[in-house]
Amino acid sequence: MDSDKSELRWGVAQRLEFIEFRLFWEGHVNRSDLMEQFGLSVNQASADLNRYIGFVPDNMVYDKSARAYVRGPEYAPHFLKPDASRYLAQLRSLADGIMDSDDTWIAELPSYDAAPTPARGVNPVTLRSVVGAIRRAESIEVKYQSLSRPEPTWRWIAPHAIGFDGFRWHARAFCKTDEVFKDFLLSRILKTRGVEASEVTDAADSDWQQHVTLEIGPHPELSENQKKVIALDYGMSGEKAQIKVRRALLYYALKRLGLDTDPGARKPQDQQIVLLNREAVHETTG
Repeated sequence: MDSDKSELRWGVAQRLEFIEFRLFWEGHVNRSDLMEQFGLSVNQASADLNRYIGFVPDNMVYDKSARAYVRGPEYAPHFLKPDASRYLAQLRSLADGIMDSDDTWIAELPSYDAAPTPARGVNPVTLRSVVGAIRRAESIEVKYQSLSRPEPTWRWIAPHAIGFDGFRWHARAFCKTDEVFKDFLLSRILKTRGVEASEVTDAADSDWQQHVTLEIGPHPELSENQKKVIALDYGMSGEKAQIKVRRALLYYALKRLGLDTDPGARKPQDQQIVLLNREAVHETTG
């Protein structure tokens, strides 16, 4: 598959991936699909379909009644690795209004929605400034509103990465005021102004560089059938799963998974999973 793709121009390879996407997820594809998605002529769309058949003739069969190519019984992905997470992420982006339906390859959208997430007021100009500082290894002066102070204050930070805690986006940066690496919520950066060269690098941020492995399993007080269900939910093998997380993001990961409290504080059906290596994880946090 990789050798075939490497010999094709990017545009052609993308269109062949599109054909395969539609065959896998929708079960059919035709010339008008390609024409609408890529602005092709009839002849070009036909050429792409014929090219695809030349590579994998058993993957689709022409259905005269449907006037479309349908997924063949011997279908096997050739140009595209089907990814359920990517498909569901597109549905989530559509539900959140981040992506427009024209931006996805999904033709027949299933009925979908998502539990609402509060909009985070990240200013695009602020984000551009922070990302630019990361790219150019610069420090940037920001007006930041923290919870510990009643009024926002100006401070110099040297950002080296962007992090997501499951709900909010942060800039991981060295704070020149407190002289430590810490997280700055992008939504709380009210303004930016001066920049200057910085010698601080991510290599000095040990919490960012080091990883912790969380070993999770079903709550021991669940029934055997319930444990099997939870194991399926979390992709466990032998009722165990490992999750690798940066130490800088450990607090957020534990909180998001509900592992930041004593497992006995909630009913097993509500807690569902427990941290099997709790002692080892707590040792890494000092």
